[in-house]
Amino acid sequence: MSVPIPDAVVTMIGRQIPEHVLAAEVEATNQAYNITLCRAPQYREAREYALSDLARANKTLAQFDPRLIVRGAA
Repeated sequence: MSVPIPDAVVTMIGRQIPEHVLAAEVEATNQAYNITLCRAPQYREAREYALSDLARANKTLAQFDPRLIVRGAA
């Protein structure tokens, strides 16, 4: 069961994470979603592009904290 986190706590945690790591998290989440949209064979190139962006963002996240890695639908 998920426990809601107050906005003030989320803001406080966010201030402790470097800006480039937050940007990498957003990028990784977006690309993981894009990968799920590119299932058909005609979107293979777009899927490969999304996978490379996801890998790049995950590299940044892993350097900060390996638990932040975003898993894509492979």
